[in-house]
Amino acid sequence: MEESIEWVEKYRPKSLSDLVGNKKSIVDMREWAESWLSGVPEKRAVILHGPAGVGKTSAAHALAKDFDWETIELNASDQRTAGAIERVAGSAAKMSSLTGTSTKRLIILDEADNMHGNADRGGARAVGSIIKTTDQPIVLIANDLYGLTPSIRSSCIELKFNSVQGRSMIPALKKICVEEKIMCGVGVLEKLADNAGGDMRSAVKDLQAVALGRDEIYIEDIATSERDTKESIFKALGKIFKSTDPKSALQATYGLDETPENLIHWIDENLPLQYGTQEGTEEDLITGYRHLSKADRYLGRVRKRQSYRLWRYAGVLMTCGTVVSKSHVSRGFTKYQPPSFWRKMGQLRSKRDMRDNIASRIGDHCNESMRYSRTDLAHLYGRMLKDDAYAVDVAVNLDLNVDEMVYLTGGKKVTKGIQKINDLAQAQRSTYGNDDAPVFFEKKAVKKVQDKKQMDLNQIMQSAASNGNSKAEETSKTVNSAPKDDPKPDQKPAAKAKPQRTLFDF
Repeated sequence: MEESIEWVEKYRPKSLSDLVGNKKSIVDMREWAESWLSGVPEKRAVILHGPAGVGKTSAAHALAKDFDWETIELNASDQRTAGAIERVAGSAAKMSSLTGTSTKRLIILDEADNMHGNADRGGARAVGSIIKTTDQPIVLIANDLYGLTPSIRSSCIELKFNSVQGRSMIPALKKICVEEKIMCGVGVLEKLADNAGGDMRSAVKDLQAVALGRDEIYIEDIATSERDTKESIFKALGKIFKSTDPKSALQATYGLDETPENLIHWIDENLPLQYGTQEGTEEDLITGYRHLSKADRYLGRVRKRQSYRLWRYAGVLMTCGTVVSKSHVSRGFTKYQPPSFWRKMGQLRSKRDMRDNIASRIGDHCNESMRYSRTDLAHLYGRMLKDDAYAVDVAVNLDLNVDEMVYLTGGKKVTKGIQKINDLAQAQRSTYGNDDAPVFFEKKAVKKVQDKKQMDLNQIMQSAASNGNSKAEETSKTVNSAPKDDPKPDQKPAAKAKPQRTLFDF
């Protein structure tokens, strides 16, 4: 039974002092937890972000044990919709602990950057609202920091967990071997640490796999190879802009979880920041964009012909071309920015959704199509919003909020006049009933004129029943009026059958 227990769980750190590596982040995490002992701090949640297997989840549970806090955990296997998070984490953030004491309850949300799809609908918005109102500490765990919304990141303390160095893994692996009474040969633990690629959890799993059924381990027994690790986009950009070796820059893009369609936007956004900041580098910037334009041609051919083999040429041009474009290497730290093109596309999409939403309400109000309301009627309602005589009535009947009024009037920000209209509209909505609409926007009841010639199903069935009854009465009258002894009238003589014509008659 001992061999069936995973060593990752068996030797999971019980305290923050047992964690390997990331000492600075652990100290900051402890200071944040200590601030909860004197009340509710300004930042009520903390984000532990970094690659997999570096101790983020273990640090959260070790923190709870050090401070004697209860834990409530939600991971990716749980349903994390808005209702589920409000029911579990929301109630935990407001209620006292299970024991009834005044100890805190640590809420752990694992893989917080993977809340997508119908199973997690509305989860990110619920997390953001809980963080702002919680009375209990919250720990969010994520591999990708930018997978969280900006509102959540601004409300939390960000703590980076880096990959664990190999020399830091060796003492922890040696301690496990002593506990399991396993003898290791020279270089075994060093080999396991190097193959793990900074993943402490993988190193422990490899050690357990090699030691299965053995009392002694030699370097020849290690059958695992180095793991494929995903390259960060920021590290890849650093190799593209800072290095002079095109081959190493191209190899750095192979480990990216980005397509060439996305990578070209990253390079396009940061190329002026890297090559256009110093005097005399204008030619480097021009040459870099010349290579990017050629790469974009290949990407266009991929979209048109669906020939994804051309991606290799686009990747070489955008990476190697950028490397060879610079005349000298710039030193110092450069903060790389995400593509502004994505942000603009998101803003345009939100504006289109707002435009269609307003047009739909105008169409319902005027009994017109959505297209006609969007192209011809929206600007008329915008002009009425600028008129004090109709502004409040328009806002009430179309149920407009502040942002929608700014969009209709063509403004860029909320003014005092629009805020005043919004306040008056809210006050008017609270006083109006269901039938108390302004006269200008009152909907007149349309009387349906029924065609007299046209009958519905009930009328057809009633008329059929009445016709049947009348016919039955008439037949009964004729039968009763006819004498019983009268002989039956003579029947008409049957028509004589025509003789059959033969062939000779033609």
